[in-house]
Amino acid sequence: MNKSPDRHVVLASGNKGKLKELAAILSQADLQLHSQSEFAVIEAEENGLSFVENAIIKARNAARQTGLPAIADDSGLCVDALQGAPGIYSARYAGENATDPDNNRKLLAAITEQDNRRAHFHCALVFVRHSDDPAPIICEGIWQGEIIDNPKGDNGFGYDPLFYIPELACCSAELPPEQKNRLSHRGQALSQLLPRLKKELG
Repeated sequence: MNKSPDRHVVLASGNKGKLKELAAILSQADLQLHSQSEFAVIEAEENGLSFVENAIIKARNAARQTGLPAIADDSGLCVDALQGAPGIYSARYAGENATDPDNNRKLLAAITEQDNRRAHFHCALVFVRHSDDPAPIICEGIWQGEIIDNPKGDNGFGYDPLFYIPELACCSAELPPEQKNRLSHRGQALSQLLPRLKKELG
């Protein structure tokens, strides 16, 4: 691993699972990923109106406080019949301190009378070279599916037990982690980011 400063990148998240997942992939570009919690980064206020805006806000904030290039992702579930809700509010759909079951219950209550169950997970993944980078690298992934009434599967988190993938005849939470990471919205965005970083950084 090249230890020069420009090979170190901060992840605008303290999520250990996300750090492990991203670090393994970014190591292919000879990059060493650090959690922003290593630097006691004060989290940014996510006041954007889209996944891309919030990811950029988080990446710039982490870069500004650490002096390192930064990566951030903003992801969520968009339900057609709910005009894209819960969308950017997916993690706190049922309130600021909502649990996954809380959010799932609110979602099911919101669509109980809806025939259209189409939905997709959306991920916006952003890389900034520095906090004022005028041209962030932006990659997005979309995973199509539909919402079912009865949760299935014990893997994953969030809305995974309700997110049914027709072509696989199962829910996201029923997939092995390796398969989910390959097919998911975040996996798709990462597969776009890696070659762009390799080309960018050489």
